[in-house]
Amino acid sequence: MITEALNTADLIAAAQKGSLEAFNALVLTYQSQVYNLARYILRDDAAADDATQEAFIAAYRALGDFRGGSFRAWLMRIITNACYDQLRLHKRRPTVSWDDFEALDEDANPYLVDHGESPEERLQRGELGALLDRALAGLPQDQRMVLVLVDRLGYSYEEVAQVLAMNMGTVKSRLFRARARMREALLAEHELLPTRYRGMMMEAAV
Repeated sequence: MITEALNTADLIAAAQKGSLEAFNALVLTYQSQVYNLARYILRDDAAADDATQEAFIAAYRALGDFRGGSFRAWLMRIITNACYDQLRLHKRRPTVSWDDFEALDEDANPYLVDHGESPEERLQRGELGALLDRALAGLPQDQRMVLVLVDRLGYSYEEVAQVLAMNMGTVKSRLFRARARMREALLAEHELLPTRYRGMMMEAAV
């Protein structure tokens, strides 16, 4: 029997030896993370379900090729590829709604912190959300994915580098550019910012 005492490395080793029970335990451990990433990319529950299933089937078949490192990053690269295969098949563009960004880096996104807003500011924040959606959709695909993985899903630079098959310096530079472009979008229409953040954003631009 596979027990909770087994760590990820033990489960991987057992699964590589043919234990379906061990692989199912890995699925249970990572299925929420895999599905969430698929949903962020595809913006469709049914499509995310399909991509998640395809990713785990692909992972099972390729498990013998895993040679260590971050298993989560290895698995997330598989789901990312599965999602982009779907997008290419249906000729759709990946989108991410700003409504899903609940825990972004506060240094880059201080306007999302709510300390008791007025009805007017609540309305402004709704308009701001629409602005951010447009700005995020306008980012190049590679910058958008890095921003989502780091600022929303909390991945380390090392994991993002593995997921997106790029070096860490590229991850950092694309994240910097993505955050800068998001900030520029705010500054361009700073009147949509809740009043208490307008001065803060203008000072950040100096």
